[in-house]
Amino acid sequence: MAGLFLALGSTTGSAQVRLQGPPDTERPVQIGVGFFLADIVEIDDGQKTFEFEGVLTLSWYDERQRFDPVEEGTSEKVYQGDYQFSELATGWWPQLVLRNESGHYERQGVVLRILPDGNITYVEEMQAVAEVPMDLRRIPFDRQRFEVVFEVLGFDASEVQLAADPDRTGGSSSVSVTQWRLEALTAEDRIYQSKFTSGREELVSAVAFEFPIHRSSGFLLRVIVLPLLILVGLSWSVFWMDAESLGDRMSISFVAILTVVAFQIVVSDMLPRIPYFTILSSFLLINYLTLVAGVIVNLRVGALDRRGDRTVGNRLDRICRWLFPLGYLSAIALMVAYYFIRS
Repeated sequence: MAGLFLALGSTTGSAQVRLQGPPDTERPVQIGVGFFLADIVEIDDGQKTFEFEGVLTLSWYDERQRFDPVEEGTSEKVYQGDYQFSELATGWWPQLVLRNESGHYERQGVVLRILPDGNITYVEEMQAVAEVPMDLRRIPFDRQRFEVVFEVLGFDASEVQLAADPDRTGGSSSVSVTQWRLEALTAEDRIYQSKFTSGREELVSAVAFEFPIHRSSGFLLRVIVLPLLILVGLSWSVFWMDAESLGDRMSISFVAILTVVAFQIVVSDMLPRIPYFTILSSFLLINYLTLVAGVIVNLRVGALDRRGDRTVGNRLDRICRWLFPLGYLSAIALMVAYYFIRS
């Protein structure tokens, strides 16, 4: 690809500044892409985004940038910081964009290193927000696959191709985020159709860096699930109470229902507002239905007692002493199995 020229005039003369495109070769220019995940700042389940800090490294060869170390007086040209890179460095460099960016991308530092043989390395430190698809049906046992996808801007795959550089790819051992555990980072080269602002549809080269991440369920189990299991279990104490104590039985059942309502409010503040059911929301529903069933049994036992059928009422209480725990635990087991089998 031929270079372009721009003539700049002045009162004392004129100068020519060369604007370069990619190296003019028969094959696409190969760009090695490495990504180091330094930290995950925040994960937003509701917006399906995550904020991260990382280091992007590009390497390529451009024979037009070769120089004589003796003439230049240096064995390596180094441009660091926005001023040196933007104002002093010359030549072409591949501009990459975060394809799944979600409103925020900040370049915190940049270094460009050019060797005498024309090998070039570009290093950029960034902080950005990326959008990723998330399936939250299995909360608090969900596993997600986060990724950052870098795509070359302005050139199709016949001109510039990106390839993952495993030597410059990885993650910091100190990366951690509340309630989540990060697994190993992997890289994948991609070529797909992309529509540019000009309206042209071209095959574009990209590199995706993926890292599986799963939620640590201990916090939600300890704060929500375990207390509700104990609460619902205690509500079954009504089946050991006298049939004539209908008022006391109803008080226990309704206090339990109101407590579940309070847990529902807490859970709503802690979890994303999503339109579909999750394991946790289904668990809360099972608790509601179990407690409502307890109220219905209380009313039935009270009605039998008023009719003088105390023996039938006592038999119903005895049946419920094992029927409710068995049905409750079975419903939870079937619900969990359903979510794990269907997805």
